[in-house]
Amino acid sequence: MSSRGPRIRILLGTVIALGPGKADLLEAIESTGSISAAARHMNMSYRRAWVLVDTMNQSFRTPLVDTATGGSGGGGAQLTPGGREILQRYRSMEHKARMAIADDIEALELLLNPPRDPE
Repeated sequence: MSSRGPRIRILLGTVIALGPGKADLLEAIESTGSISAAARHMNMSYRRAWVLVDTMNQSFRTPLVDTATGGSGGGGAQLTPGGREILQRYRSMEHKARMAIADDIEALELLLNPPRDPE
């Protein structure tokens, strides 16, 4: 199957509490131990990453990311146990959605025009 597929977003009112980009950011924070390193890894500004983390932390009953302020030893960030659970559940939802519509996506892809090269 190609990269086409469902893009799940969990809404809190009009705010996207969790979506594909935020899930990717959580994974990057988990692997790098830092919001700034995760932002660099994802080619986004630290400010943008911080805003996304703040939105996620405020959207759920418990924070998804725990941060430590910098200093001589530097700061850091890690997923909370709740953050790990929410990320795992989100990835599970993505997988289930992809599997549920795989045949339809394959059929639709046969009907699509081939991608055009940008000029």
